[in-house]
Amino acid sequence: MEPLDLNLLVALDSLLDSRSVTEAARRLHTSPSAMSRTLAKLRRVLGDPLLVRSGRNLVPTPRALELRSEVAALVERGRAVLTPRSSVDPGRLERGFTLRADDQVRTELAGPLAVAVRAEAPGVTLRMLPDPGEGTADLRDGRVDLAVGVLGHTEPEIVTQRLFGDRLVGVAVPDHPLVTGRATVAAYAGAAHLAVSGSGRPRGPIDDRLMLHGRTRRVHATVPDLPSALLAVRSGEFVCPAPAHLAARAIDALGLATFEIPLPLPEITIGMSWHSRNTADGAHRWLRDRVAAVLVPEQQPPRRR
Repeated sequence: MEPLDLNLLVALDSLLDSRSVTEAARRLHTSPSAMSRTLAKLRRVLGDPLLVRSGRNLVPTPRALELRSEVAALVERGRAVLTPRSSVDPGRLERGFTLRADDQVRTELAGPLAVAVRAEAPGVTLRMLPDPGEGTADLRDGRVDLAVGVLGHTEPEIVTQRLFGDRLVGVAVPDHPLVTGRATVAAYAGAAHLAVSGSGRPRGPIDDRLMLHGRTRRVHATVPDLPSALLAVRSGEFVCPAPAHLAARAIDALGLATFEIPLPLPEITIGMSWHSRNTADGAHRWLRDRVAAVLVPEQQPPRRR
């Protein structure tokens, strides 16, 4: 197959529109002699003179007239493909997005995001999935458009954006001694604990820090997600850890209270991840902005990394 020179299409479009070698050269910022050489090449490729002399003017051949609208449409389409997209109008979007979110994030994100998207982009549909624990494979193969949750290690083709840092607080009923009194390390270790663990493992950073004080805690049960833990805490028997910002609305709605865990615990870094092929997509960027607007506390602007 002969190499395809798309510049010939642009030159042919200009020649057929202007019917002048000089004018076509001016439009394409080249010389009349260069444009004459291009016209000669077009004649060889198409096997037709295309433009012929009629007095002082050039007139198109029947083949040129036949090609005129088709060539113009091809060039216009090519310009559209190679022109950066303008900003997206959410009100005109007709698209579905699949999001994967940690359970602690999903509790805070699902309702407010659905309301915001419905108000701003009624043609957009959201599909929110739990984290299956398979890393970033779903982002790479396109099954998931955006992952939201605790940031971890990712592959080079995955883009991450830190949204904010959260901290763990203790949750209990309002009249629990750890809420009404002083939450010491001894008192905290001696409480009846629930642990939130998707894998069912009760041990975590809290246990590591308690060991530095020579103490252990009794975890009476593990539950796979934060909402289940908060509902269990309502019994008054147990305490559980929860992210302060992400769980605030759920804690208030359930009539629970928080207390400071008397241990230095690592920050929970919440962010978004997506495949790099979606970075420049206007609709995807709009979705990322909506997620950030819902989740990020006003005093903590998101940071790209």
